[in-house]
Amino acid sequence: MNAVEKVYVELSVVIGRSKMPINQLLKMGRGAVIELDSHQDDEVWILVNNVPIARGEIVVQEEKIAVSITQKISNAASIR
Repeated sequence: MNAVEKVYVELSVVIGRSKMPINQLLKMGRGAVIELDSHQDDEVWILVNNVPIARGEIVVQEEKIAVSITQKISNAASIR
């Protein structure tokens, strides 16, 4: 079990994307809002080490935000 405890993975959830010039990004301060190309009910992508593994949806319960997995992506599908 000790070997498993030392495996590190990067988990990311992509809720949307945005394009902007780098100079605009550098001018942004703390608390700046970046408009994304997604809507409230759109699915999100779940990535592990930059590889898509699942799709999901945002769930809000009181003050907590979570992601519920709705579809697992097979390795063959994520490579395409």
